[in-house]
Amino acid sequence: MISKDKGDKLVRIYFFICDKFEELKYYCERFSNNNQPELTDQEIMTIYLYVMHQQGHFKVKHIHRFACEYLTSWFPKLGSYQAFDNRLNRLTGAFNRLVEILLTDFRPDDCCLDQSLLDSMPIITCSGKRTGKVAREISNKGYCSTKSIYYYGMKMHLLGFRRIGKLPHPEQILFTPASVSDTSVYKQAWSELNGRMFYGDKIYSDLDFNEEMMKKHNSEMLTPIKEVKGMSNEIKQRIKAADDLFSTAVSRIRQPIEALFNWLIEKADIQKASKVRSTKGLLVHAFGRLAAAYITLAI
Repeated sequence: MISKDKGDKLVRIYFFICDKFEELKYYCERFSNNNQPELTDQEIMTIYLYVMHQQGHFKVKHIHRFACEYLTSWFPKLGSYQAFDNRLNRLTGAFNRLVEILLTDFRPDDCCLDQSLLDSMPIITCSGKRTGKVAREISNKGYCSTKSIYYYGMKMHLLGFRRIGKLPHPEQILFTPASVSDTSVYKQAWSELNGRMFYGDKIYSDLDFNEEMMKKHNSEMLTPIKEVKGMSNEIKQRIKAADDLFSTAVSRIRQPIEALFNWLIEKADIQKASKVRSTKGLLVHAFGRLAAAYITLAI
């Protein structure tokens, strides 16, 4: 049994999923004769999101075990772990669309729509010392400069609206293989947004591209000052104070996106994917845990 308060949250998550399933069903449509299972897709999604969000269990096996021990009165047709895991892996598209709905429909009113923070975070399937064998279609080997490690997996790129004094609200989240650079994603996916002020770290610094972006889209990328090779020590000392002040100001503005990544790791343990064993499982890990973190916006 679970407490009345937790039971109330379970019901609220279930009704929210059922309400949105009129749209979500098109992302996990069943075309077989078994299109009306005893345990519905809505119930599968509810169990997964509730146990992660409310109970802090992140592994699918632990989620199923908790449901067997405490939620059988709510879901009497739960079934085996293998069946639950297989059903869950079929809901990748539904979780993806659910994240889009949560981030779009529940966007806070205090978002600065003309200011964006961007950065990336690794989703690690195994360390770089080993050979990655999971989800090779969407993952490979990359390097994380923040942690100074090589790893196999994906990279989560996040573009978020700035909220002064608060965590940014994600505008768009993209997943790429780990080897894809942050600048490539920025230039291909977001640089054509009009009238936007971007704040990033030094890796996004490209003066020529920034000038072109200003002319075409009236947008600008601000980053901490990157040292210019070949500059004399005299000039460096002359401009050091101004450069340090500017870099500090930009770093303070973009710091909340790093806090957002830490919050996602704490709320959904999204960075560790070492227990994933398939491409579908890795996608459910990525989108399902984002949904579990942001389901609080709806309930």
